[in-house]
Amino acid sequence: MTQFTVRRGRRYKATISLGWVEQIAGNETIAEMLRSAGFTEVHVAGDGRTRVAEALWPKDDATAAMPAQVSAVAEIEEA
Repeated sequence: MTQFTVRRGRRYKATISLGWVEQIAGNETIAEMLRSAGFTEVHVAGDGRTRVAEALWPKDDATAAMPAQVSAVAEIEEA
């Protein structure tokens, strides 16, 4: 499983690829899962199998395994 490190105060963008049954989840459900993981300022867009999420990591730096549904993730610049 791929490991990824998030850093305090940085914003991230992730492409989320959902399975056949998972795709019925609403964007707010996905956003709540990200909030539960510790992210803030969460925004999820898209529908069906592919969603794009942007969020801020406000906590200390952390490394963890990425869920299988996250097909791509990158740090993004502040707007």
